Amino acid sequence: MLSFYRTDEGLIHEIEEYEPGCWIKLTAPSLEECTYVSETFDMDIVDVRAALDDEESSRISMEDSYTMILVDIPTAEERNNRHTYTTIPLGILMQEDVLVTVCAEETSVLRSFIDRRVREFSTKKQMRFTYQILYNSSMVYQSLLRSIDRKRTEIEEKINDNTEDSDLIDLHELESNLVYFATSLRANSLVLDRLNRYGRLKLYEEDQELLEDVIIENKQAIEMTGIYRDIINGTRELMSTVINNRLNNVMKYLAAVTIVMSIPTIISGLWGMNVAADWMPLSKTPHGFGIICLVTLIICLISMWILRKKRML
Repeated sequence: MLSFYRTDEGLIHEIEEYEPGCWIKLTAPSLEECTYVSETFDMDIVDVRAALDDEESSRISMEDSYTMILVDIPTAEERNNRHTYTTIPLGILMQEDVLVTVCAEETSVLRSFIDRRVREFSTKKQMRFTYQILYNSSMVYQSLLRSIDRKRTEIEEKINDNTEDSDLIDLHELESNLVYFATSLRANSLVLDRLNRYGRLKLYEEDQELLEDVIIENKQAIEMTGIYRDIINGTRELMSTVINNRLNNVMKYLAAVTIVMSIPTIISGLWGMNVAADWMPLSKTPHGFGIICLVTLIICLISMWILRKKRML
C-alpha cells in the first residue's frame, strides 16, 4: 500500500500524491509501487525492496542522491498458537524533499505518527523525522520488554500452584522473544553509532541531541533485554527445581506407602505357607486370625510413625 502524508502547522494529514516535504509510506508494497518510488526519486529498487526481506540485516548506505537506513523494529505475531513478538526490517530512504519508509506490515512504530500520538514532528525535516522514528522504535522495544516481564511474573506466581507444561512452553517463547530483541537491538546500535560518526548527514543541534537520546534509549533497551533474559533463566531454573522437588516428594511418598503395604503382604505370606498346622504359630489359638491382624496393624502403625518422623509421609 502506498500512502502520502504531510505535516502542515504541526498536524499530519494524508494527501493524494507526492508533494515536496512529504512522507511516503510503503506498507507491504507491490512491485509496481516499489518501481514507482524507484523511478520517481531515482532510488535503486533493490534498496527500496530491501526491508521486505526478513533476513536483511540493519545497515546504513549513502548513495549519491539518497541515504538508506535499515533497522529492525518490534512487532507482534502468532507463533505456536501464542501471542509473541519478533522483529522485522524497516527501511528509511531520505532525499532532500522526501522521506520514504518501507515495511512488510503495518507497525505501531509508524502508526503512532499517523494517529498524532507523537508531538512536534515534521515530515519536511527528514533527518529529525528519521531520528524520531528510531526513538519511537526504541520506546516500543522497551514497552514490549516490560510486557514480556509482566508475563514472566504471571508464570512465576503460578509456581506455588500446579505448574503445567504450557507454562514451560510460554517461558521458552518469552526467552525466544528476548533473543530476537537482543540480536536486533545490537544491530541497530551499530547503525546508530555510524549515524553519529557520519559527517555527511546534516545535523542541527537539536537533531544531535535527539540522536543522543535515541542511542541512550537503545542502550537501555539492550540492558533491559539482558536483565530480563537473566531473570527468565533464573525463573526456568526455579521451575525445574520445584518440579524435581515435587517429583522427589511423590517418589518418597510412594516408597513409604509401598513399605507400609508390604508388611501385611509379608505376614500373610508367612502364615499362608503350605506347612503342617502344628508348626504354625497361633494356628490352634482361639481368635488367632484376629490376633495376627491386630499385630499386623500395630506393626503398620509403628512403621507409619517412623516414616512420618523421617518426613517420608
